[in-house]
Amino acid sequence: MIQARIDDGVGVITLDDAAHRNALTPALSLALADGVGDLLGRGARALVLTAAPPVFCAGGSLDELEKGPALDLDAAYAGPAALAAAPVPTLAAVDGPCLGAGVNLPLACDVILATPRAVFDTRWLDVGIHPGGAHLWRLEQRVGRQTAAAMVLFGATLKGEQAVARGLAFACVASDDLMREAAALAGRAARRDPELVWRTKATLAANDSVSGPAEAHELERAAQLWSLSREGFAEHVKAVRARLAARG
Repeated sequence: MIQARIDDGVGVITLDDAAHRNALTPALSLALADGVGDLLGRGARALVLTAAPPVFCAGGSLDELEKGPALDLDAAYAGPAALAAAPVPTLAAVDGPCLGAGVNLPLACDVILATPRAVFDTRWLDVGIHPGGAHLWRLEQRVGRQTAAAMVLFGATLKGEQAVARGLAFACVASDDLMREAAALAGRAARRDPELVWRTKATLAANDSVSGPAEAHELERAAQLWSLSREGFAEHVKAVRARLAARG
């Protein structure tokens, strides 16, 4: 159901159930969660999520939804939850329709790259189900209340460039360039000091509960003092100075 590989510190997870349009069944979601854990255990310092074409993810399985309240919701959202909890930078490379619960997958990632073929369509209400898996919260964090309402309540969809304009995606790139751009971004993150990257990502996440600049200052002050006091910091600064001097 998924393929997972690691190259130079970048873990790549591919949803690989094209026959079922990569539907987010509990089985696929659990496999995704296992894949995330496996790649982190193998030392991945950044993760890229992509999917076998032509559909990135068709959303929840109708067969599973017919189970009603017997549907295992924890299993259904295990994959997005694992992505959201990953301590390393995560990136979704979306090249095709992303529907319903499937939108939870890129929403769980730090950065979304889209192509002109990408379509973000929430569709929850069309299927008669309330959004789940922190969908509404994550969507509003990205696009704001009005666009979230337009998408979920009114059925508005966003294509590649529109997703960028609304803040849902970071960039829209040609399909042929998608994985190269994703690898370049993830590779740069993977080459950085992993502990510093993890701490910075944790601070970004903590901003959700910060009440204002004074509290943000204290949060960042503690993290910055930690970074200044780490072994080898002075030598690192000297190396940066030397590189800058060499460039003239």
